[in-house]
Amino acid sequence: MLGAAPDFLPPSPSALSVDLADAICGPEGTYGVCDARDGVQYLILADTDANSQPAIILPLDENLPDRLEAILRLWHMLAGKPARRDPRMTPYQRRRFRLMMQAADGNANHVTYREIAIAIYGEARVRAEPWKTSALRASVIALVRSAAALIDGGYQDLLRHRRKP
Repeated sequence: MLGAAPDFLPPSPSALSVDLADAICGPEGTYGVCDARDGVQYLILADTDANSQPAIILPLDENLPDRLEAILRLWHMLAGKPARRDPRMTPYQRRRFRLMMQAADGNANHVTYREIAIAIYGEARVRAEPWKTSALRASVIALVRSAAALIDGGYQDLLRHRRKP
């Protein structure tokens, strides 16, 4: 969350500005989207006005290392530097996540598993083997179930780094 810098801090001549598209005022502050060439960030600005220098407010908890990495990516984006890739998901996990969301979207729109498989893998590949015993069928069912688990709150695990106990 971003807020106004405390009054005791001297003004920074190189402070980065945050320009939010379609900002909406809510009880917690101003919500908005900060769009840059390397990505989109969703922000909440608490107790700020157009003239205040932004500051970052962080809770000191077990998720602090993850938040610090996210803030560094935001800072790179605001400074016009290339954003660093988010290390929490591997390329394989990103691909699987995309497929899960595609499968969940189809399932939510009452599309059959077979139709989801055709959308993901292509019609020729799906027709190449008997559907009832197809590995693609099992794969689509697993994607839908995994997506349902994410939708039910499991997505929070994606936002955390794996840490050794």
